[in-house]
Amino acid sequence: MPDESGDPNVASIPKVKLRPRKAQPFFGRHPWVRDSGVERVEGHVEDGDMVQLVSDKDRFIAYGLINRQSHLRVRLYSWDEGAALDDSFWRARLERAILMRRELGLVGDDTGCRLVYSEADGLSGLVVENFAGHLMIQITSLGMYRRLDSIVAILTDLLQPKSISLRGEAGILKLEGLEIESQLLSGELPSDPIVIVENELRYQVDLSEGQKTGFYLDQRDNRRVAASYLPPRAKVLDMFCYSGGFALNAARHGKAASVHGVDGSGPAVSAAQRHAAGNQLANVSFEKADCFDYLKARVDAGDQYDAIILDPPKFTKSRRTIDEALRAYFHINRNAVQLLRPGGILVTCSCSGNVSREEFLMMLLGVAQKSGRDLRLLEQRGAAPDHPVNATCLESEYLKCFIISVS
Repeated sequence: MPDESGDPNVASIPKVKLRPRKAQPFFGRHPWVRDSGVERVEGHVEDGDMVQLVSDKDRFIAYGLINRQSHLRVRLYSWDEGAALDDSFWRARLERAILMRRELGLVGDDTGCRLVYSEADGLSGLVVENFAGHLMIQITSLGMYRRLDSIVAILTDLLQPKSISLRGEAGILKLEGLEIESQLLSGELPSDPIVIVENELRYQVDLSEGQKTGFYLDQRDNRRVAASYLPPRAKVLDMFCYSGGFALNAARHGKAASVHGVDGSGPAVSAAQRHAAGNQLANVSFEKADCFDYLKARVDAGDQYDAIILDPPKFTKSRRTIDEALRAYFHINRNAVQLLRPGGILVTCSCSGNVSREEFLMMLLGVAQKSGRDLRLLEQRGAAPDHPVNATCLESEYLKCFIISVS
């Protein structure tokens, strides 16, 4: 195997040969080669090494990184036979991803932004988020982990960040045969939460110890757009409110008369309360409660709202539990519809990537039928543009947001 620099000596790069009739998706630039599609590996290779993917007829398809411990046997990155996976390749990919966010106006001194989004940016297994100059790297593949030092060096050169931290998601890492502990890689983290500005609202983000920030950037635009649909002086209920993003936008930009946010996490509710106080919003309140029980209690009490927002966490991480997830979505959406006055607005979301947009829509069809209410879709939305969807890897679309008029 050659050193991964300079022009590749293709003949010396280990091959992963596909089984017959398995090559079409990869000629079509899909980045995941599952173990079931692999016939054999030719040449000595270590997990995380660069390989060339070839068809059963020995035709070159792409360069990728192999991991025989993972069901995603090879992750593909380059379909150009002259462009091996060396440091210049990774630098060009990172530059391209960051440039797009800069051109969108999302990179600033006091903003949060996803700079790199894995497959959507041609960098499968790598996510990078920027919080006011502090970078959070999430690694979800062995191949990317082996290149972490190079990635950190490139990001440092391109962005001169105040700090770079590493984090891992345990469930995904187990599938890759990896163990990664959250840690500070460079720079210094502030001891107190930093403040970022989103939609003219200020939020505190805790970066301590390189852990997950607890702030989700993907709903940035949906929060503001949802507020624009609220009727005048609306009474709003924000379920699964987390740190208050939808609620605060409804209170500030939607000019709601009152907004009540509910979440099952005490720390999340405390953060939401701090955000409301920090933005001087007196028309919003928050409460810790089980969201399923709370919705049912409001139905039993005969309460009515002008708008309800549902932004729950993932209800499934696997297709094996898809039916249970759809039942949960049905339950909360039906209760929400019962609580809405005629003409009310329902904002309902799903961040479960294993639940397709079509499946979610069919669930809403069931809600309309069982409730006897008309649900008219005013707008269908996805994640903010710093979370793009790659047309050759539709699995990168995970977030669904529907804005609905309920008659």
